Amino acid sequence: MGQVTEMNLNAETETTSDLVSNTTYKVSLPDPILAGLKMNIQLGSSRLDAFSVEVVVDEVRQIATFRDGEAMVPFKFNHSGTIEITIDTHHQQFEVRPIPLWLSVVPPLIAIFLALLFREVISSLFIGIFSGSLIIATYSSGWFYGVFNAFKSVIDVYILEALYDKGHLSVIVFSMLIGGMVAVISKNGGTQGVVDFLTRFARSARSCQLVTWLLGCLIFFDDYANTLIVGNTMRPVTDRFRVSREKLSYLVDSTAAPVAAIAFVTTWIGAELGYISNGIAEIPAIRDHQGPYAIFMNSLQFSFYPVFTLLFIFMLVWKRKDFGPMWHAEKRARQTGLLTRELEKIQDEIIDEDELDELQPKDGVQAKMINAIFPVGCVVLGTIGALLYTGWDSAVWSDPGLGLLRRLSKTIGNSDSYTALLWSSLSGVTVAVLLSVSQRILSLSEAIEACLIGFKTMLTAVSILILAWSLALVTEHLHTADFLTGLLSGNLAPGLIPVVTFVLAAFVAFSTGSSWGTMAILYPLMLPAAWTLSQTAGLEFDVSMSIFYNTVSCVLAGSVLGDHCSPISDTTILSSLASSCHHIDHVRTQLPYALTVGAVALCLGTLPAGFGVPTWILFPMGILVLFLLVHFFGREVGESDHLGAG
Repeated sequence: MGQVTEMNLNAETETTSDLVSNTTYKVSLPDPILAGLKMNIQLGSSRLDAFSVEVVVDEVRQIATFRDGEAMVPFKFNHSGTIEITIDTHHQQFEVRPIPLWLSVVPPLIAIFLALLFREVISSLFIGIFSGSLIIATYSSGWFYGVFNAFKSVIDVYILEALYDKGHLSVIVFSMLIGGMVAVISKNGGTQGVVDFLTRFARSARSCQLVTWLLGCLIFFDDYANTLIVGNTMRPVTDRFRVSREKLSYLVDSTAAPVAAIAFVTTWIGAELGYISNGIAEIPAIRDHQGPYAIFMNSLQFSFYPVFTLLFIFMLVWKRKDFGPMWHAEKRARQTGLLTRELEKIQDEIIDEDELDELQPKDGVQAKMINAIFPVGCVVLGTIGALLYTGWDSAVWSDPGLGLLRRLSKTIGNSDSYTALLWSSLSGVTVAVLLSVSQRILSLSEAIEACLIGFKTMLTAVSILILAWSLALVTEHLHTADFLTGLLSGNLAPGLIPVVTFVLAAFVAFSTGSSWGTMAILYPLMLPAAWTLSQTAGLEFDVSMSIFYNTVSCVLAGSVLGDHCSPISDTTILSSLASSCHHIDHVRTQLPYALTVGAVALCLGTLPAGFGVPTWILFPMGILVLFLLVHFFGREVGESDHLGAG
């Protein structure tokens, strides 16, 4: 904990010169203290009126303005030792040991390294959290007490604080409700009915992957809903045609976030507009002429990575080619029927063999597609309806100057996406149970038991999510993003700002596992930087705005790329869960594809666009290069001799 000291002093107030009062001050140092970062020292006063007083921190003089008994003084801690803080005429000394900023990147790197090395995520995340907590506790209280305090902090600070977040709890409940719904519609034969229907169109490994890709593009309104619905719905179909779980996870993961990130009406749009609004708050030349939505729409012309990713998946599937670890996974699945890398029976996955048996349709049940379509449709349409309901503003819909898409986007942007997902998922479970009981397919106790089995299948993934959020909290406390930002940024040509932004966003998202957190950090940092550098270089307004739009897009695109590559990302974890794929196998096989598309997007999109090359030239060039890469470097997988076998 930070050091707190109270100081009593008699001081003549500045607001009333003839009034002398006995004022108590409280000084709280930041916790933890990071070296080289400007951090706020919190000051408290027994006086509740507004007044100002001189504060000297280590010979640096500042004026602190108190309001409601509180004030903050910024200070950069550059060295260990004693610092002296003087308020008015009295002073106090503190011993400080700032944490070197480079240590902030150690916890996520440890977690990522151990996860890739041992292929076990939970212990890797736990060790990553503990290592970050140990760094903080050691510099705060020394080695002897540090180890004990760090171990305690893992649970009573980081895990609990991650669970206190309403959004995190909403994702947990939503995921478990979706798991319960999937279990019920599996037990009542609904999923089997969908499989039987889709099999008419999915007559080969290629066609079932195309159906998966299309569903991923159609469920555009939320990446979580996209991942869980598409993965759970298509898994039985892709299993039938011996498509590896690694490939299914890639299809699910790499359609969810890119579509949700660039669609006009999504649960992302509200956060994106809020982050952009923060970024342009200090840029009057832009803020006074364009709103966040207009900026977002203009930035879509530079969305190279999301668009290239969606088209790259289509090329791979259409040409029946893969490369790298994915090719080996697909070849194994086609030739041997092993859907996962190591074990013939699915026992090293998120859902074990016994649980898979429990999710088989009840004996004698007639498979009816309607028993799955109604609950899933309830989730999809219910989410959209709830988004409109929670974000409805009559002033927006009565404004004649707004078109339909603009009205929809504003409504979705103002909506409560977590509430919408909770309402729709609860409705989906309820409809699934009612359909099962009303048709006498399942008794009420059997339906509830199936629902509980679905909850149980989600526990491992929920545990991983909680630990991933806890690690993200550690990186926030250690200011990992500030370290990465300082490492990669500097004095640059304005045209290179989008490139640096893309790389920086990818690194931050990879290290923290959060694309939304990355956007929240980088939009307020990089947007003013892009504008300032462009204006300082004397660029024309239109050229400056082009670089600015490119930078806006690169924060989003780089965040999605880093999220795709990170084994501690919540959406990557959810994709593994929904596809019943071993998590590290999913990361290992997806990484080469994400980096390939990211490199093409950077070199043939972001970089030349920063120097004025029109995007109508760059998009065809990038698509052509991706096609040639698939054509010449991809290796045909072929079809199984047992296609359609159960």
